[in-house]
Amino acid sequence: MTFLSLSRRRFMASAAALGALGAMPLAGSLPALAAAPAPATKGGTLRVSVDQAVSVINPLMVRVNPEYLVAELLYSGLTRLKPDMTAEADLAQSWQASDDLKTWTFTLRPNLVFTDGSPCTSKDVVASFQAILDPKTASPGRAGISAIEAVAADGDDKVVITLHGASADLPVILTYPNAKVVPAAIISGGLDRLSREAVGTGPFKLVSYEPDRQIVVTRNEHYYEPGRPHLDRVEVVVYPDQSAGTSALISGDIDLVYSTDAAEYQRYQNASGVVPLRVPSGQFLNINMGCDQKPFSDVRVRQALALAVDREALVGFIAQGFGTPGNDSPLNQAYPFYKEQPLKKPDYDKAKQLLAEAGFPNGVDLTLIASDKPGTRTQLGIAVREMATPAGFRINVQTMPHATYLDQVWKKGSFYVGFYNMQATADAIFSLLYTSDAAWNETRWNNKEFDGLIAEARTTSDGDKRKELYGQAQELMNKEVPSVIPVFFDLLAARRDYVEGYELHPRGAVFRLDYVSLGANAPKRG
Repeated sequence: MTFLSLSRRRFMASAAALGALGAMPLAGSLPALAAAPAPATKGGTLRVSVDQAVSVINPLMVRVNPEYLVAELLYSGLTRLKPDMTAEADLAQSWQASDDLKTWTFTLRPNLVFTDGSPCTSKDVVASFQAILDPKTASPGRAGISAIEAVAADGDDKVVITLHGASADLPVILTYPNAKVVPAAIISGGLDRLSREAVGTGPFKLVSYEPDRQIVVTRNEHYYEPGRPHLDRVEVVVYPDQSAGTSALISGDIDLVYSTDAAEYQRYQNASGVVPLRVPSGQFLNINMGCDQKPFSDVRVRQALALAVDREALVGFIAQGFGTPGNDSPLNQAYPFYKEQPLKKPDYDKAKQLLAEAGFPNGVDLTLIASDKPGTRTQLGIAVREMATPAGFRINVQTMPHATYLDQVWKKGSFYVGFYNMQATADAIFSLLYTSDAAWNETRWNNKEFDGLIAEARTTSDGDKRKELYGQAQELMNKEVPSVIPVFFDLLAARRDYVEGYELHPRGAVFRLDYVSLGANAPKRG
């Protein structure tokens, strides 16, 4: 019996019953960002819809994608993340690492200016990073740049960053959405000022800010790259109802929807003048197992569950076809150091054998916890319950409100559904979830061999060697299964056909609207 033999009606009925529920150089001078040709048409107003209020515009404090989008329009960091997941120059025009990869020197572009006319120097960079790292600031970016031990200015144009330990990834780490530069004078005077106004070095400057309705920005005449942005103005419009945002794009009131779900995406596929956008991403669902508790302390139980899951079927049921199968590693094709391995297929006989060897010849009873947000967590729980039954797993799926899940289950439970966005580097996702000292070590796998592979890859500058080490780490995860990672999601969006130069980014939290231009048939807005 396979999951494909189960009826879709049975699957959907079960769901309803649960409720309403790389390769950036380490040193050297980098060219100004001039790879893309200049657009035939410059100027105009781009309207972008987002599905949540932009409640925070202080770049050090932003937390969700709509806020990341606005912060990226208004502020710059030392580096930026390209669609191929490598770093490129932003405020820093070049950088150089010490031989031991613990000390990095970044050289700033000349004549940088904030939108209030004040110069942007190394002192502002130092003050910004110190503020992010200060626990009193409570910046969501603190964990993202926690590799940094100290930041110091070397004159007005150089920033020296010292790390706690060697890392070849620092230029990419510094692309974290919160790692933006604000004036040191504002930091010393109180960051509250940035809750209502914006003083940055980004491609645009703030005109008006209505968190629940609309944020308007215009071209920053002081931006370091004279050829960008191509647009005169961007209006970020809040549509809490995603269906309403879809209708606005189809009618032409909106030019770009930065994110959408599978149902709305299918509406775009048949809409005149609309271009659906889709890119594979490292966003995934997983089944976390407490490896320090029975029965999951026995690797054979984890391996048995991995062999009871039909991954290709889950892409259809959970991602509605907009995704790729996972193979129990948090890396997929969207990451530079991904290693392809034979995809695990359902093997119920082998799964039963493993359970019997682990002391469960008659099967095992388990309770799987799923938060109600996003709804795909519950869907995965139900699907795994049905899939794993023939292998001897009797799984009770319990759904709970997300706030309760965060308080009572997350990082505490022994069997629950997780959901994670793509990180900027392989090291970031491994070190967030799976190393023994991971910030969110949910599985308590604590495998010393794995820890050693990740640590060595982090401190190695040779790309081929890093690929080999990360490949071994993925093989180890595939074998030992600290969590079942069965499905990755594509990111979906849409634009009008006159929007040019926009590329959907696999990271999800990166937008690069300063590269966007409007074609001759775009509507003329004031």
